[in-house]
Amino acid sequence: YSAGVLTVGVVTKPFKFEGRRRMKQAEEAIARLKEQVDTVIVVSNDKLLEIIPENTPMSRAFAVADDVLRQGVVGISNIIINPGVVNVDFADIRTVMRDSGTALMGIGTGEGKNRAVDATEAALSSPLVDQPINKASSLVFNVCGSSDMALSEVRQASEIIYSNVDEYANVIMGTSIDDSLGETVSVTVLAAGFRTDDDEYGYAVPLEAVTDDLEQASEIIKNYKSENRPSKSQKIE
Repeated sequence: YSAGVLTVGVVTKPFKFEGRRRMKQAEEAIARLKEQVDTVIVVSNDKLLEIIPENTPMSRAFAVADDVLRQGVVGISNIIINPGVVNVDFADIRTVMRDSGTALMGIGTGEGKNRAVDATEAALSSPLVDQPINKASSLVFNVCGSSDMALSEVRQASEIIYSNVDEYANVIMGTSIDDSLGETVSVTVLAAGFRTDDDEYGYAVPLEAVTDDLEQASEIIKNYKSENRPSKSQKIE
């Protein structure tokens, strides 16, 4: 990180049943890690319970957690390495992840008539996604399918993504062809720059995503805060 290299950490948070002390230790460790890296992708183990069958042995459950971490690392690498029709390169990843704090990644696949829609919705509801995607200030998504993937399918995936993010978010879209997928479409979403609940009037939009004019940017922020500031009656409630 100190050498100017884009540095990404991928970690898990413990299951709630492991106790408050372990959770507190994990959160403190994540906070310290954030000071040393550009971005930390945090995976909540509790989210994994949503996809693991109830009677899954403990050893298998932890193996699934490890595999989700692997997906996160491989997902970032694939976005950068695999050539695309609409290409997403390292510069795009760096734009999203540089000094962005917490990042989230979702990976989804779909088959059949609505495969692009299903893949996108699966990516947004992935166990890797632990915060509302509409709180992200920047996002990269990549739609990957075989050579028979239609332009309309890419459009469908894009519409779902844009309808779930902040209107001012810096969104970078990519598409790639991988005939080994066959009839499957895969969607990878990488989101970063999340507003926190403590930031009551936080403005997560990177200025370069809106305008290069500083005076105009200042006016945009002022208007945003004015429109979203709760009234006195709302505060009392």
